[in-house]
Order: sequence, then C-alpha cells, then structure tokens
Amino acid sequence: MIAAIITFVLSNFTLTFLVLGLVVSFVAIARAPKPVSTTVVVEKLLSWHIFFAIGVSYLYNFVMHVFFGKMAAAFIGWSDSPFQFEVGTASLGFSVVAFIAAFGSFDLRLAAILAPSIFTLGAAVGHVRQMVEAHNFAPGNAGIIFWTDIAIPLFGLALLALQWRLGKPERP
Repeated sequence: MIAAIITFVLSNFTLTFLVLGLVVSFVAIARAPKPVSTTVVVEKLLSWHIFFAIGVSYLYNFVMHVFFGKMAAAFIGWSDSPFQFEVGTASLGFSVVAFIAAFGSFDLRLAAILAPSIFTLGAAVGHVRQMVEAHNFAPGNAGIIFWTDIAIPLFGLALLALQWRLGKPERP
C-alpha cells in the first residue's frame, strides 16, 4: 500500500506539486492577518503555485529527464533519446525562473507562468496526437500528466489575471 502511494505521488508529480502548492497556500492564508482580503488570497495562491507547481515540479522534471532518462521516456511511452537532456535543461531553466519569480514582481511571475504554459499546452497537443496516431496511452502520455499539462497553465493564468485586476497586497 505504501509503495503504491509513493509510486502514484512520484509518477504523477505535476498533480503532487499542484496539490502541495494549494495546501501551503491554504496554510499561508489561514496564518495571514485577519481579515484576509481577496488580494491576499490571490497573492498566496499565486506565489505558492509558482513555487511548487512550476518551480519544484520542473526541478523534479529536470532530475528525471537528465538522470533517469530511460525511465522517464518509458513512462511517456517513448524510446530514450538525446532530447531527454534538452528537455531536462529546459525544465531546469523554467524551475530557476519560477523560484526567482514566486515572490517577485508581476512581470517575473508572468514570465514564470507563460513560458512553461506554452510548453505544456503544446505537450498536451502532442499527447493527443500520440493517443490518436500511435495509440499511446502510457500513463505519462494519457494519464494525469496530460490533464495537468492543461490545468496547471490555466490555473496559473487565471491567478495572474486576478492579480492583474486586484494588484499585490500592501506590505506592512
């Protein structure tokens, strides 16, 4: 049972880090000075979303593609190739930008969300093509990863739009 849970958590890391970001956000919101404004709620959700769903998730993706490339490729239903290293280093770049942007300016946050969003939404299109053309229903192609490739960018862009409307909270 424990092994199955660990396998699920590590295999579906995008969902894991999305949920972890939400949990940390809710803790941060609960600890915020009362009354908690909508601006503070959006700030906490956005900063921890960027930190975990992008920063930590892409750091994990870097490690998997660079150091465990054969396993990562098999999970997606592909053969190992030199592109594993390239995907890994791109993931490292997304991760570094996210860690810098998580608690930074709106412009940095926009960059931290926009670039990986283009990547994962494009990957979702690729997943659909693989499902239709190659009948590739491997967990890393047609499972939770596929759905989070769509949900994480949409959630991040929605939070950015809210922060654009509301602004960042005043610092004491």
